[in-house]
Amino acid sequence: MADRSLEGMALPLEVRARLAELELELSEGDITQKGYEKKRSKLIGAYLPQPPRVDQALPPERRAPVTPSSASRYHRRRSSGSRDERYRSDVHTEAVQAALAKHKERKMAVPMPSKRRSLVVQTSMDAYTPPDTSSGSEDEGSVQGDSQGTPTSSQGSINMEHWISQAIHGSTTSTTSSSSTQSGGSGAAHRLADVMAQTHLENHSAPPDVTTYTSEHSIQVERPQGSTTSRTAPKYGNAELMETGDGVPVSSRVSAKIQQLVNTLKRPKRPPLREFFVDDFEELLEVQQPDPNQPKPEGAQMLAMRGEQLGVVTNWPPSLEAALQRWGTISPKAPCLTTMDTNGKPLYILTYGKLWTRSMKVAYNILHKLGTKQEPMVRPGDRVALVFPNNDPAASMVAFYGCLLAEVVPVPIEVPLTRKDAGSQQIGFLLGSCGVTVALTSDACHKGLPKSPTGEIPQFKGWPKLLWFVTESKHLSKPPRDWFPHIKDANNDTAYIEYKTCKDGSVLGVTVTRIALLTHCQALTQACGYTEAETIVNVLDFKKDVGLWHGILTSVMNMMHVISIPYSLMKVNPLSWIQKVCQYKAKVACVKSRDMHWALVAHRDQRDINLSSLRMLIVADGANPWSISSCDAFLNVFQSKGLRQEVICPCASSPEALTVAIRRPTDDSNQPPGRGVLSMHGLTYGVIRVDSEEKLSVLTVQDVGLVMPGAIMCSVKPDGVPQLCRTDEVGELCMCAVATGTSYYGLSGMTKNTFEVFPVTSSGAPVSEYPFVRTGLLGFVGPGGLVFVVGKMDGLMVVSGRRHNADDIVATALAVEPMKFVYRGRIAVFSVTVLHDERIVIVAEQRPDSTEEDSFQWMSRVLQAIDSIHQVGVYCLALVPANTLPKTPLGGIHLSETKQLFLEGSLHPCNVLMCPHTCVTNLPKPRQKQPEIGPASVMVGNLVSGKRIAQASGRDLGQIEDNDQARKFLFLSEVLQWRAQTTPDHVLYTLLNCRGTIANSLTCVQLHKRAEKIAVMLMERGHLQDGDHVALVYPPGIDLIAAFYGCLYAGCVPITVRPPHPQNIATTLPTVKMIVEVSRSACLMTTQLICKLLRSREAAAAVDVRAWPPILDTDDLPKKRPAQIYKPSNPDTLAYLDFSVSTTGMLAGVKMSHAATSAFCRSIKLQCELYPSREVAICLDPYCGLGFVLWCLCSVYSGHQSILIPPAELETNPALWLLAVSQYKVRDTFCSYSVMELCTKGLGSQTESLKARGLDLSRVRTCVVVAEERPRIALTQSFSKLFKDLGLHPRAVSTSFGCRVNLAICLQGTSGPDPTTVYVDMRALRHDRVRLVERGSPHSLPLMESGKILPGVRIIIANPETKGPLGDSHLGEIWVHSAHNASGYFTIYGDESLQSDHFNSRLSFGDTQTIWARTGYLGFLRRTELTDANGERHDALYVVGALDEAMELRGMRYHPIDIETSVIRAHKSVTECAVFTWTNLLVVVVELDGSEQEALDLVPLVTNVVLEEHYLVVGVVVVVDIGVIPINSRGEKQRMHLRDGFLADQLDPIYVAYNM
Repeated sequence: MADRSLEGMALPLEVRARLAELELELSEGDITQKGYEKKRSKLIGAYLPQPPRVDQALPPERRAPVTPSSASRYHRRRSSGSRDERYRSDVHTEAVQAALAKHKERKMAVPMPSKRRSLVVQTSMDAYTPPDTSSGSEDEGSVQGDSQGTPTSSQGSINMEHWISQAIHGSTTSTTSSSSTQSGGSGAAHRLADVMAQTHLENHSAPPDVTTYTSEHSIQVERPQGSTTSRTAPKYGNAELMETGDGVPVSSRVSAKIQQLVNTLKRPKRPPLREFFVDDFEELLEVQQPDPNQPKPEGAQMLAMRGEQLGVVTNWPPSLEAALQRWGTISPKAPCLTTMDTNGKPLYILTYGKLWTRSMKVAYNILHKLGTKQEPMVRPGDRVALVFPNNDPAASMVAFYGCLLAEVVPVPIEVPLTRKDAGSQQIGFLLGSCGVTVALTSDACHKGLPKSPTGEIPQFKGWPKLLWFVTESKHLSKPPRDWFPHIKDANNDTAYIEYKTCKDGSVLGVTVTRIALLTHCQALTQACGYTEAETIVNVLDFKKDVGLWHGILTSVMNMMHVISIPYSLMKVNPLSWIQKVCQYKAKVACVKSRDMHWALVAHRDQRDINLSSLRMLIVADGANPWSISSCDAFLNVFQSKGLRQEVICPCASSPEALTVAIRRPTDDSNQPPGRGVLSMHGLTYGVIRVDSEEKLSVLTVQDVGLVMPGAIMCSVKPDGVPQLCRTDEVGELCMCAVATGTSYYGLSGMTKNTFEVFPVTSSGAPVSEYPFVRTGLLGFVGPGGLVFVVGKMDGLMVVSGRRHNADDIVATALAVEPMKFVYRGRIAVFSVTVLHDERIVIVAEQRPDSTEEDSFQWMSRVLQAIDSIHQVGVYCLALVPANTLPKTPLGGIHLSETKQLFLEGSLHPCNVLMCPHTCVTNLPKPRQKQPEIGPASVMVGNLVSGKRIAQASGRDLGQIEDNDQARKFLFLSEVLQWRAQTTPDHVLYTLLNCRGTIANSLTCVQLHKRAEKIAVMLMERGHLQDGDHVALVYPPGIDLIAAFYGCLYAGCVPITVRPPHPQNIATTLPTVKMIVEVSRSACLMTTQLICKLLRSREAAAAVDVRAWPPILDTDDLPKKRPAQIYKPSNPDTLAYLDFSVSTTGMLAGVKMSHAATSAFCRSIKLQCELYPSREVAICLDPYCGLGFVLWCLCSVYSGHQSILIPPAELETNPALWLLAVSQYKVRDTFCSYSVMELCTKGLGSQTESLKARGLDLSRVRTCVVVAEERPRIALTQSFSKLFKDLGLHPRAVSTSFGCRVNLAICLQGTSGPDPTTVYVDMRALRHDRVRLVERGSPHSLPLMESGKILPGVRIIIANPETKGPLGDSHLGEIWVHSAHNASGYFTIYGDESLQSDHFNSRLSFGDTQTIWARTGYLGFLRRTELTDANGERHDALYVVGALDEAMELRGMRYHPIDIETSVIRAHKSVTECAVFTWTNLLVVVVELDGSEQEALDLVPLVTNVVLEEHYLVVGVVVVVDIGVIPINSRGEKQRMHLRDGFLADQLDPIYVAYNM
């Protein structure tokens, strides 16, 4: 391209001024891109030189105008006067830029993820170690030396618009990079790279290039006066479209970000799809319907293409060994192979004579010197590994021919560098399956292998045991004079095995027979016109593929001289191969696009370069769609150096079919090569459409020449029956020839599918009697028999029915501001299956100096570009730190290993952007709420379906005959006085300390006397009236119980309050203060210690200590008794207030009357059969709910002894509770989930030592977990399993259920049937239906019964919205009617409406008389096969979750715990998880137990698992430290508190990801 920018042009000043105005208008948005282009070309058309005309026969390449986006705000770099625009694959970069420009108009804001500073610091430059550039990479590495390009005139077909756009804006779009040796920059160097993803043909690539870095300030370029520098640079790319850097500062309130995300998601993305398929239940996954407008192939059925006859020349040898023998004896001095050192000096010349004698020596030693004469280790036909480094082709060649002469089968493989090389394990499996026992290697390589301390080579992971045999001549013994290798004509024996890595990372061995080997050499000789003694330069890997076929095999057949350029030399001097072509006047060179690209990057105006000797430049990866840009750019630059257009010969090859097609060298320079400009959209449907000029999304492909001599080619449909494609259809190319591989070694099934394919016509007739081989290449045969390849089967990703090629996606990603943020050639693209479809994942290595914001900008632009060009959404884009992706032995990216790391969450990215909202289009349809059904229909419906109304009750209190003495007293205070008189010395309470010894105990009379003294104190010192409220702030223990009964004796209303935590006053004291204020306590009773704490300086910092009510210290009690003990006038008066924080985070106090309290105690006494002779162990917090009742009230009512174990003591001694249960031979014990979890985690490994200490749990008949939530079945089961060895009966463990309106509704008693477990369909549950399924069936959820319904309790399941009764196949709200219901909420404002609804509800139809209390929990009843104590069939209650916490998403009801369970299973580092919704977004908070580097691994895994198991898209993933999710005293998550903390930005998260 003529390299002139406007500065170089003689433009009149007024034209320049007008241009500047135009620029400004465009950047301000006052003029469209099109108008701008038009006006600009008008202005300067007259001053432009006319571009050269091109041959009209060719479809001109598509060019889209480049957007005038100036360099990023962060990298304001100017390029020097000589811009190397000609290196880019302009088509693609411009398409991308234009696509991004389109997006610019649609403003879209995506919130940037927020990251904890420590995480950002770790990935900064200081912590950065330069990536290793020493490991050889097959596809790209660092290029050293300077990278300045020179202008040459353009050769390509370029339209004028494009030329202008390049001329003016080139300087702003180019990325300047300069190496350490110069200060000018060549944008081109890298920009060429930017779009040539041809390096990805094998998914290899290079270590990141660190040499082309310089500080940004070193680039100082003077610009001529009068240029358009004054214009304001338009914002870069989509900087305004992503209002991240400017619109929302990173530290902003979270809610602002979420709002932004919500706004982004409101935009409809894809057209809605109509039809669904039934996935077993009402929840139907959407099925992608074929687009009615999708292109369909219309051509006639293709015909199989025949290559020319393979003409047998008379002097062709009968086998390759025969050729070697001939040249080794006729012309022993002729050079065969010249190897180079890293300075480019010839290191060694192997002549044909030496090759022949040394190969014979190797053959003799393999056959006769390994093992014994009777038992040789290697026999003809055995497989032998060849392990030679890339810089030693000579030794490898000698070993290869040695094997051929010995008739053993060489398996050339890469050198294993470490025991953990990516993919090396798979190579080991290949060697094992081939039965390899011997590895041939060179001296240097043998020395370099990792050794054990004893000097032995360790066995690599997955490898068989090998004998390492060094093939250097000095280590071998001479064959005797009479020994001679047996040289036969080529036959069907296996000649060698070439390894091939599959998409999933497994390695297969392709066997090539001796006849195929020879025929392949003959076909190549004919196709390439090889003649004797020609010189050929080979840059490719000589162990496999094109490098092996041309540089080791065909060369020997024709006595050619190969100049081998090792990868290490290419890295130091990328021009080395061109210099060797000149130096040796080579006729042929074998390279990859990468080598051409590097030559361009390093190319300085070297006067001595002359490529006129080349008659053939074989481009090994010419089949890659993106190699075309390298070929064009290379031709542009080197045409002036004698390179002819017709010399460039791309070829297509595959491990299975060997060479598939190759462009023949012609002498006719007038016949241009074939080009196809294909619609990318058409290709995704497998249809070839030559595209119209304007489209952005096109793929330009070049032909790879004609079918090989002696071969037949056809293309078949990629899946299903191998049916011939139509002429305008893309299919998998298949080849029928002698010269192909014959099998995958040892895998007959796969061999049949690949090597023995019989293509059929549409009528079903086979095309040929001979089998074809699938090449693994996707393409078509174009006009004139030219073969075109558009992709590989391995890189194919089928997303909702359309096919996308990984290489194409890579190229698009690279065309977006390429070299600034990520390393070229360090990008992996693969698909993962989530929710029945493939999803595209892009992983790239990020440069160490790019900021968070830059990376995020780049990522969002990549998403937009791929969306525009490929019309496909990217599911996840991850950036990892430089040099961290797993490498193949030659330094490329190991794709399957990268995918594995991604899926198991050990990729450790430093940036992640997930877009499930955009790409998951097959979610079930949101559920439409049905219009409400009338009561009559419900009744009839239930009758018809045989469903009963869901209601159940515990035993009737009236009918139970028991000798309950306490029943004759209405009040607990009277029961205590009665016990103090009748059984004064009976011990009611025993308190244990952390050592398990008795800290304190109380008999009936002691408790009575102590309560009297407290009553006196309240009346005399506190001056309280009856009915006043008193806050009891005590640690769990005896004092609390005495203070409670003291209040009853004085006629006061006690409120138990958890004391503040001395180590955490700031957060715990305000709660105490709040309860004291809300409960309107007139006085506060506590111990001396806590009294000091409440008045301390720390307390004063947390709350206003002057506002406390009077504080009474009960450690100093008066000595006198009260005149009289207060007796309430009415059993319905208030006995105590119960304050608790519910699971939904609300502080609610409920009123318990004397009647309810007595009824409660009686109900528990009957259920658990409690008598004075019993002992019960209680390890619960005594402040609210059932925990308080069991700790303080039940013993006084029933007379049993309570062994009290404060849960806090278990933190120092986890075995305390169980040891007490065992020591006191307790039959009934109560604990909380937190206690159970502590025992499960803390004692898991100690069961043996506990057994030795005599711990025995065999007497326990009930171990009840006190809770207000769905039973945690996993925890109770693991607890039962763990302590089964210590005698715990699994049936003993059960749960209870209570809530604010009724503190205990269910409690597993002693006599009822065992707790049952059912499995319900989780998808049905979302629709409020209960459907039982078998254990282990998909989507099944285990639910455990919440204990037996207490005596005197009635339950019904009602619809929370309509308040109608439900059938027992429905999920509804649990309503309860019982004598111990609380009588209402205690609130300051007396919110009557709230109260009347919760405590006094009536059904809307059916039994409308009974007054029910609403629990606020969803559940269902099931009649089981078991019988109750009274002989009836037993009704089990299953609690599913709190109504307030249930999340309404997509019209369905989700319970947080189900999603949390899935998330916790997703990754080993997730210790806890909580979910909640905010503005219809699902927010998932996970606690990370691991290094902060793992935080971002969790984002994709969390998103995947929630999609797969719940059909929900996660909106925000928040990763936090352990302990951030708040938990109440019962061990229940406080999700609403967490939500408030998140929205107020108080969580200090490690990372917050906003999914798009």
